[in-house]
Amino acid sequence: MKKSKNVALVLGSGGARGLAHIGVIEELERRGYNITSISGSSMGALVGGLLAANRLEEYKEWIISLDKIDILTLIDFTISSRGIVKGHKVFERMQELNLIPNVNIEDLPTPYTAVAVDILNNKLVVFNSGNLQTAIRASISIPNVFTPLQCNGSILVDGGVLSPLPLEYIKRQDDDLLIAVDLNAIKPYDHEKKEKDDKKSWSIDNPKFEKLVKQWDRLFGHFVDNHKGEEEGKKVQPKSLGYFDLAMRSIQLMQAQLTQYALKVTPPDALISISKNSATVFEFYRAKELIEYGRTECAKVLDEKGL
Repeated sequence: MKKSKNVALVLGSGGARGLAHIGVIEELERRGYNITSISGSSMGALVGGLLAANRLEEYKEWIISLDKIDILTLIDFTISSRGIVKGHKVFERMQELNLIPNVNIEDLPTPYTAVAVDILNNKLVVFNSGNLQTAIRASISIPNVFTPLQCNGSILVDGGVLSPLPLEYIKRQDDDLLIAVDLNAIKPYDHEKKEKDDKKSWSIDNPKFEKLVKQWDRLFGHFVDNHKGEEEGKKVQPKSLGYFDLAMRSIQLMQAQLTQYALKVTPPDALISISKNSATVFEFYRAKELIEYGRTECAKVLDEKGL
């Protein structure tokens, strides 16, 4: 194994599990690695874009400050055949905080690539130039969840549909270590690690939030991890699977297969595997736990590889 301190970093798709990317990045930097290029899909495109734009620390401070109610209020539900969440609220809030600067990708200090899918023309779209905000918004548009982005006559959806781990699109130098983070690994997750709920912040005694919580539960099921039964060895009952859970399980299965193919075609020097059961798509209120999970998994792999 080569001992270069330069890293070409590939960040995969996986909703709130993508917060583990932050922990991976922090562990790499703690060990003195220099991230020289980034490619990302979906949540990996968001975290990677924030890193390339030198806004990751500010994003981390913001995201760990949010509780369940905060996450719910950032979700703008819509009645649409194209998706059930507009995605405008969270992007507007991030823009207000100047987390995603309105800059062109080619002007970023670190080479960066995001991927999305043109659903009309049946092709992958690679963003390595053009507006950063547009690239990220396109890449995170999970089909049937977030409304897609209409751009230049195309309808763009989540990059994870075709490339959940965009290894072949990284701008890697000859001496760079290629490190990838897969968020859809089929491996156990210790649910005892989960943070206890802040019951005060999640109380629905306040009528302002009662309707919102009921709307969430009707669409997505209860605002908890839907994989807990699997980890305890229990068989998941078909009646317990709602529309959202069925959609997400289907996407995860597809992404797991696509990821395995990508790893065979472009094997990385180190692969950090994050359990698909570690968090559901919208569990961003568990930021501290997921960031630490990414850090510990990264440390294990680097130690095993002698890096």
